Amino acid sequence: AAGAEGRSMRVLLTGANGYIGKRLLPHLVEAGHEVGCCVRGRRRFPSEGIYAHPSVSVLEIDFLREPVLDERLPRLDAAYYLIHSMSEPTDDFGALEEASAKHFLKLAEHAGVGQILYLGGIVNETRLSRHLLSRRNVDAILRSGSIPVTTLKAGIVVGSGSSSFEIIRDLVEKLPIMVTPRWLNTRIQPIAIRDVLAFLLRCLGETSTYGGSYDIAGTDILTYK
Repeated sequence: AAGAEGRSMRVLLTGANGYIGKRLLPHLVEAGHEVGCCVRGRRRFPSEGIYAHPSVSVLEIDFLREPVLDERLPRLDAAYYLIHSMSEPTDDFGALEEASAKHFLKLAEHAGVGQILYLGGIVNETRLSRHLLSRRNVDAILRSGSIPVTTLKAGIVVGSGSSSFEIIRDLVEKLPIMVTPRWLNTRIQPIAIRDVLAFLLRCLGETSTYGGSYDIAGTDILTYK
């Protein structure tokens, strides 16, 4: 897929100061796109380097709250949905993720977004964890609107800063001996962060992916162990 190569687009980037978002931003700017970065608080967003680029603007939006539908919001060609609530200090992160997705969709439809790109998790079992159930629910909410959605589903993302990768590395480095739970025998197909970014970039504006849902992974099938 050729993606939106050579065509400047207005792109909304949610989760702009998160693990994926802050790595995706420089590539979007390099490709010539105008990027509106959504953050809960401006103070949490850097003001130097790529973040000070004239093609980058900052939008202070908390999607846990009902969005303010400002008529001055420019029309947007595409929006990346990279929000998750796993790190919130609550057991009911699924409800938070549902609220965020609904509020985001309302704002996206108001802004005339032409494509939503969503990064979720691979769902390959009938009995899902709360995390994967929430990811699947978010996907369904985004698809309930009028905007075509491109869903990319990944397992463990390998790269410094990835939460799942960092947890595994910490276990290996800090626990020379441990009693291992049965889930360590679960087979997984990890993917490198650079490949996740490549998929997210190449699907932007690529009409053949509209409405599609794709598992993305590397070639190696391993166990957590």
